[in-house]
Amino acid sequence: MRIASVTAFPVRIPRDHQAAQGSAGSPHRLTDGAGEYRWSAHYPALYSTQFETCLVRVSLDNGLIGWGEAQAPLAPEVPAQIVQSLLSPAIVGEDFDIATLWQRMYSTMRVRGQTGGFMLDAIAGVDLALWDIATQIEQKPLREILGYSQPKSLVPAYVSGTPGRTLEDKLRFVQKYREAGFHIFKLYFESDWDDLLAQIDAMQERFDDIEIAVDALWHLPSIDCAADLAERRVLWLECPLPPEDLKGHVELVNETGVRLALGESYRTRYEAEPFFEKEILSYWQPDLGRSGISETLVLAKMAKQAGIAIVPHVSIAMPPQLHAAIETAAAIPNATLCEFNPSVVEMANRYVLQPGFQLVEGAYLRSASSLGGASWDRLAASLRINSGNGNAQV
Repeated sequence: MRIASVTAFPVRIPRDHQAAQGSAGSPHRLTDGAGEYRWSAHYPALYSTQFETCLVRVSLDNGLIGWGEAQAPLAPEVPAQIVQSLLSPAIVGEDFDIATLWQRMYSTMRVRGQTGGFMLDAIAGVDLALWDIATQIEQKPLREILGYSQPKSLVPAYVSGTPGRTLEDKLRFVQKYREAGFHIFKLYFESDWDDLLAQIDAMQERFDDIEIAVDALWHLPSIDCAADLAERRVLWLECPLPPEDLKGHVELVNETGVRLALGESYRTRYEAEPFFEKEILSYWQPDLGRSGISETLVLAKMAKQAGIAIVPHVSIAMPPQLHAAIETAAAIPNATLCEFNPSVVEMANRYVLQPGFQLVEGAYLRSASSLGGASWDRLAASLRINSGNGNAQV
């Protein structure tokens, strides 16, 4: 079996950004403006007002088709172009061997400095499509072909974000999902640290059976703030500092003892290794649309050796990426949780056969038989993908 074709499709779907504010992929208020991309009102990062991603389709010479997805919350045309211009010529005509193909794709630009960012996102999209084909060849779910014994039938999930205009709105949101069986909630730090602490204190006072994590979105005000969270025994502090600041993360953990969660900003073992070596991590959060399945399996082995839990990161995601995160978490023994964003799952379920992605008692169910494999063709049809021009519209 050989690779016959590789095609990528940038996708943009209109959404109500204000309604999604406070949840994964839309954590901050954006500055005013007319453009599609706007600055966060609280720290220097761009966000899109739309739901953006990049889908990848790989075909074999025997007719099998796999679908993947590159994490592309901004400029999905960039990973799409990388797939078309660099990755497709590198693997079309090659034998279907996922490990060999990953190395071949990675080697195309490594000596040119492209060992992260959009390049790896594009590789991840192709990688997910290759594993999708593998499930069809094996005729088994993804979780059963990843090399681990006894995959989980249920994948525990945590609720990512607590949207709401007021503290009471946020508490009602927590109550709703607590009643649905969720017991871990992640809060996003926007701009007022005292407001965040007030919400943590209110949640801990009102609900004695929940745990709270905090995502600082790379702009933690000070080390003292990490100490505030350690004192409140938060489950983890996620992305407190700029991702390139290794020294700062070491100081933060050593001085406060806070449990640190990182991963979404780093695509490969090579980027992750310095953080593992410093022994400062409690959780590693690989994003399947950035690391792919192949490299996530490598990172999971590193984490297991270090005694670190794997918690897949799920932000802006369509069905291929969400499916990969759930199935990989189901397979990996030290994957204790998977991120759950209600608006992301709702969006994904628009484009798959029902019942689609389901949760029960705070956990993802084994993916329905309609998910994965050739059924992603429904996704293509729903998005009106035109293979002639490489675009996707809604």
